[in-house]
Amino acid sequence: QELALKSLGNEGLFLFSSLDTNKDLYLSPEEFKPIAEKLTGVAPVSESEEEEMQDPDGETLSIVAKFQPLVMETMTKSKDGFLGISHVALSGLRNWTAPAAPMSVLPARQFKAFLPPKNKVDLGDPWWIIPSELNIFTGYLSNNRFYPPPPKGKEVIIHKLLSMFHPRPFVKTRFAPQGAVACIQASSSFYYTIAFRIHAEFQLNEPPNFPFWFSPGQFTGYIVLSKDSSHVRDFRLFVPNNRSLNVDMEWLYGASESSNMEVDIGYLPQMELESTAPSIPTVIHDENGNVIDSRDPSGEPIQFVFEEITWQQEMPWDEAAQRLEVAMYPFKKISYLPFTEAFERAKAEKKLVHSILLWGALDDHKASCASSVPGSGRTLRETVLESSPILALLNESFISSWSLVKELEELQSNRENEFYSKLAELHLEKYNFPVEMIICLPNGTVIHHINANYFLDITSMKPEDVESSIFSFSTNFEDPSTATYLQFLKEGLQRAKPYLQS
Repeated sequence: QELALKSLGNEGLFLFSSLDTNKDLYLSPEEFKPIAEKLTGVAPVSESEEEEMQDPDGETLSIVAKFQPLVMETMTKSKDGFLGISHVALSGLRNWTAPAAPMSVLPARQFKAFLPPKNKVDLGDPWWIIPSELNIFTGYLSNNRFYPPPPKGKEVIIHKLLSMFHPRPFVKTRFAPQGAVACIQASSSFYYTIAFRIHAEFQLNEPPNFPFWFSPGQFTGYIVLSKDSSHVRDFRLFVPNNRSLNVDMEWLYGASESSNMEVDIGYLPQMELESTAPSIPTVIHDENGNVIDSRDPSGEPIQFVFEEITWQQEMPWDEAAQRLEVAMYPFKKISYLPFTEAFERAKAEKKLVHSILLWGALDDHKASCASSVPGSGRTLRETVLESSPILALLNESFISSWSLVKELEELQSNRENEFYSKLAELHLEKYNFPVEMIICLPNGTVIHHINANYFLDITSMKPEDVESSIFSFSTNFEDPSTATYLQFLKEGLQRAKPYLQS
């Protein structure tokens, strides 16, 4: 390591380390590949592409990419004019104004990666296309990388699709939950509609600049394809844009893993792939098996007529999306309602509201804010919020909700509904960065709250060191964070008794 530093200097070693994936201080041909491709401009043919060439008669699917760049004004750091942030750091983001490939033609057979395994043919029963290999115990993957590892197996088609947006997609994110999950949304004799959800991110910078990670909350979509994968009827993949913030960004300021990292969130209006029409044969045969011209005598392309699909079983899109969400996030086994709806439901059911207020989203793959910020929603959802005792108590006694600070600020300033405005104000009064857990009455009165940083601090202490009797540890659970959160919820119920009884 010292010799390498002496030979290459800090920044040279940083680049070398970003390529040296197994950290053995030697670059194998596989590890050197990104640099070879960069210098020669030639990418070798992958095994999957060789397989495609063996099926010259297969169908092809035309896909278009639609992209509107991130709205820079939605970034928190835009409020002070990106003060103190070098122009170079954001260059990859600012220069990304259009998709890398506005259109692509792909073999239909490549989409067989979306087909279900034999034991997953029930509607809404999720399976992993790309399994998540990370959890709270394994930690996360290195930030110090510029070039994605070569995709393998089912990763290949997802890598190809995401490469239409940007040349450096990472189909496995640095943080859990990684991967891609799918379920059958509809089924007929010969076709499936498959709903899917993908967690992936992009590296926007290249050497000599430092890494800049761009992580959309999720990619979701559907594909209608034949059960033998020979024909794709319809395909759509997109980043949901229904919330006010949907992308997390992180960038390094130095040549080491421990270098300062800036984090921010923002809004991406459009990132979408869509098939232009059903897949069509590359070579057309007549009824006698003879190859015929793909254009009619007047030079117009031959028009294909596709049979109507009669679905024998189907489920609503929202329900399929919910199944995928629970597969990615077990804490979603209970419903998290929109903010105002949660209070209406709590009033009707005479329950308390369990509310989580965050800087960034709880159910996007980069929750709350970057993992480099302690107390992130990511830690909460991977520990206490998905534990069985917490799920049981929340289901029995609370209506749950999570909200973005930005959304509540907008709700507070909207004076059309004074009650909703007041609810938002009561919440924001108690908020401290990055995440605040709040228990309140149906009228919005806050009866208990705890900041995630404080919560994580006290749960990492030894029980005898915790002074506060409010968050005393229970011996029933080995996990102190579960015990402490359970205590927090029960304390809220206790404080609310006089109000609920009246």
